[in-house]
Amino acid sequence: MAEKPKGEGRTGLLNGFAAYGMWGLVPLFWPLLKPAGAMEILAHRMVWSLLLVAVALLVMRRWAWAGELLRQPRKLALVTVAAAVITVNWGIYIWAVNSGHVVEASLGYFINPLVTIAMGVLLLKERLRPLQWVAVGVGFAAVIVLTIGYGRPPWVSLCLAFSFATYGLVKKKVSLGGIESLAAETAVQFLPALAYLVWLSTHGQSTFTTEGAGHAALLAATGAVTALPLVCFGAAAIRVPLSTLGLLQYLAPVFQFLLGILYFHEAMPPERWAGFALVWLALILLTGDAWRSVRRPRTRISVPGASRVDSARVDADV
Repeated sequence: MAEKPKGEGRTGLLNGFAAYGMWGLVPLFWPLLKPAGAMEILAHRMVWSLLLVAVALLVMRRWAWAGELLRQPRKLALVTVAAAVITVNWGIYIWAVNSGHVVEASLGYFINPLVTIAMGVLLLKERLRPLQWVAVGVGFAAVIVLTIGYGRPPWVSLCLAFSFATYGLVKKKVSLGGIESLAAETAVQFLPALAYLVWLSTHGQSTFTTEGAGHAALLAATGAVTALPLVCFGAAAIRVPLSTLGLLQYLAPVFQFLLGILYFHEAMPPERWAGFALVWLALILLTGDAWRSVRRPRTRISVPGASRVDSARVDADV
């Protein structure tokens, strides 16, 4: 396999940093949309994302996949499931950020690789290497510690992690490109989202037309906030190895975690630090094991969850 030119690799890394950087900094954007509630923001995100992606596909003349998808009922059903799951993920994330749970939301994306691996074992009967079992065990211990620290299970984190892991699992079976996948999923979401926005407007509860042009523009910008990181990720994915993207994916929850503490000033008592430390230890073990396996020469080794995590992040939702 021929090596990619250094310039291509550098471009790929820059696009990777841009994609994960935008996903990591998106908690700064959602509060700008207040007084719109999470459901209204979510509906606008669906509607404007489809409109933006449709324009992009028209410009690129990439519509052949749509006809093929419509002729495959099973794949269309999987796209519908993916759309439903990512709707839950987006909605919880927007609510969490605008309700002061940025740190807890970041935890969801930290533990997502561990949940993905656990789902691979439970649903796909995949076999783990010893170090991967240790990482999953440490992650489970972290959830127990955090449950004690919060006085309740970290529901926001768990819902985000499980919904995104399920999304990745379904997406792997659909096998559509990033932009095509986003177009298909938002097409499923479009009519319910538009109907909800119309209902809000007829009941005088819509903020789109009552809070000024700037607010309306910000709501419309949710489409770009969804699509632009995806475009950058697509440019990175074809230029850098998946192992590199697998490491870059941790940038987003790191940025979110730092924003939660330093910008939003969310509380981090010692027991939460202990829980997060266990999660980070599990990720270090998991990443080290995956890195060692991909560098092992002439040996084909399955890394449960690794490919799913990388491919799922194509449509990251944050």
